[in-house]
Amino acid sequence: MEPGTVRIAVDLLGGDNAPAVVVDGALRACDADPGLHLLLVGPPETADEVFAVLPPAQRDRVAVRPVNHAVGMADAPTRASRTDTTVRAAVAAVAEGAADAVVSAGASGATVTAAVLGLRRWPDVRHPALVASLPAVHGPVVLLDVGGSLEARPTTLARHAILGAAYAAVVHDIARPRVGLLSVGAEPGKGDRVRRAADPLLAAVGLPGDATYVGLVEGYDLGIGDRADVVVTDGFTGNVLLKGIEGAYAMAGGPPAAGGVPRAAALLGVPGTVVVCHGAADGADVASGIALAAHLHRRAATRTVATLLAASAEVTA
Repeated sequence: MEPGTVRIAVDLLGGDNAPAVVVDGALRACDADPGLHLLLVGPPETADEVFAVLPPAQRDRVAVRPVNHAVGMADAPTRASRTDTTVRAAVAAVAEGAADAVVSAGASGATVTAAVLGLRRWPDVRHPALVASLPAVHGPVVLLDVGGSLEARPTTLARHAILGAAYAAVVHDIARPRVGLLSVGAEPGKGDRVRRAADPLLAAVGLPGDATYVGLVEGYDLGIGDRADVVVTDGFTGNVLLKGIEGAYAMAGGPPAAGGVPRAAALLGVPGTVVVCHGAADGADVASGIALAAHLHRRAATRTVATLLAASAEVTA
């Protein structure tokens, strides 16, 4: 764990089982990270549950921003445009400088909408992407998009490749990341019209971190990791694939020893650290999402990825 104080705004009402699991996750995170400070965004009576359990010496590490309205998992993402919801208020705390990162287990679409409205987007990024790191035999594999946008245009996939390559280099210290495009076969020409059009685009685009494009990859390459360090797809396919892998591990009795399927993903494409936890997250999952947000902030990952992205845009131009 990297040293340093980090302030995380936590959406207390986000997720299928909120607020109980979010309170549990906040307590676990505080116990594990002495440099962690939390801004609990939600009903004061829910935040009081955290204060009641925390040792008196740790209570000065927790603050509250009272908000009583939430964006439900079944609500339209546009509800996140309301400034009186917990997820929008948590994002506002980052925009104001009151927090360094935001974590929510609420609906992905609502969290992405709140982040875009509250923090805006990086230049040349029309569709921010959610990125997850999966354990594989030969090391972590970065998968994106896993639900930030359902957009499946060739240009969007090319931008995802740039984002993923930068993330792999910065967060996982992967030298010369190998980037692959997910399809139904590894041979050139395989896939639907979008994948066939995106393949030459990815081959021509300038990738950051001395990354190289290795062509089309298949689903099993995510579990092996010997062909690609970054796998690019659209948000619909990536979300379905990620949850399918979760189900496969559950059937097999648990994840591999190298680590479990991530229950949290980082949002790339906005000028701030935003982490989205799985809607069905439990307390341990929320704690891991908070730990991911702290890790990203301490490594200045968002700023460094943005710098690499800007340099890549100049090379491509």
